[in-house]
Amino acid sequence: MTFVRVGEVSHHVVVEGSGPSCVLSAGLAMSWFDWDPVVPLLTPHRTVVRFDRPGHGLSGPAVVPPSAVGEAHRIAAILDALGITEPVTVVGHSIAGFHAEAFARIHPARTAGVVLVDSSIEEHARFPAAPAVRTTVAHAVGSVLTAVGAPVVLGPLVRRGMVRLSRTGGGDPAPAELVRRCYATGRVLQGALLENTHYRAVAAELLALRGRLPLRDGLPVTVLAAYDGRGGAWGRRWLARQRALAAELGGARFEAVEPSGHLVMLDRPDAVARAVLMPREERVNPARTPARPTTRSGPPADAGPDRLH
Repeated sequence: MTFVRVGEVSHHVVVEGSGPSCVLSAGLAMSWFDWDPVVPLLTPHRTVVRFDRPGHGLSGPAVVPPSAVGEAHRIAAILDALGITEPVTVVGHSIAGFHAEAFARIHPARTAGVVLVDSSIEEHARFPAAPAVRTTVAHAVGSVLTAVGAPVVLGPLVRRGMVRLSRTGGGDPAPAELVRRCYATGRVLQGALLENTHYRAVAAELLALRGRLPLRDGLPVTVLAAYDGRGGAWGRRWLARQRALAAELGGARFEAVEPSGHLVMLDRPDAVARAVLMPREERVNPARTPARPTTRSGPPADAGPDRLH
C-alpha cells in the first residue's frame, strides 16, 4: 500500500497485479478491503488500483464536499501520481458509480471501459438548497457524535450490521482489526456523513454532465444489477431502473447478478471480475440497441489469457 497526496488530502492507495489497469472505487462508507474477493480474480490479468476517498478507509479526512467533477478529477490525479497514463477501466460501486461515469465523460481519452456495480440511480435529481448549510450541519453532527465516543462504541458494529443487511447471506468478511482501525474513528464517520449529505447534489451534477458531455462512441460499458429474488415488486423495479440506466448509457451491456445483495463484490466477485475482463467485442453494443439482461454466472467460454480462470 502507499499514500498519494491529492490536493490537501493523503489518499490510501493499493496497487497489485500486472497488465492493463483498472480502478476499483467502493460505495458510501466502504473501504479498499471490500474489494478483496474480486482482486485475486483480476490480478493475473490486470493492474488493479484501489483507493479510499477522503474520510474513507485509511485516507485523510475530507476537507471539501464531494462533487461529480471533483471525484472524476480525483481518480485522474491518483492515476497521474501512480504514473498510469494508459486508458483504464473504471469500476464504481453504488455512489461511486456516479464518479465512474463522470470520469468517463470528463476524461474520455483516459477511459478504456466502465463497469457500474449496482450503481446508485437518481433519474430526477435536483440540486438541493443551501449546500454550505448542509455541509456545516454534517460537520457539526459528526463532531458531536465523535465527542461522545459514538464511533468507538458503535462504528464497527454499525459497519458489521450494514454489511450483513446488504448481502444475500453471510456476514462481514473483513478482518476485525481493519474494521476497528477504520470504523472506530470520527474521520470515517465524518466522511460518510459528508458524502451522504451531498448525495443528491452529486447526482444532479451527473445528470447535467450527461447533457453536456456524451460518452465516447464505442466505449464499453457494463451495468451490473444486484437481485436476490426476494425483493418482490421493489426488486423488480430496481432491475427495471438499472436496465433503463444501461439504455441511457448508449445501450450498455446489462446483467442481473443473481443471487446477490447490494454488495455484489462480496456476494458475486466472479460477476464483477468477469465484467472487467470481458473482451471488448462482448461489452460493446455497436447497434446501440436497448440492453437485454443476462444472468450468466460462469466465466466466458474461451478461457484465453484475457479471461477468468
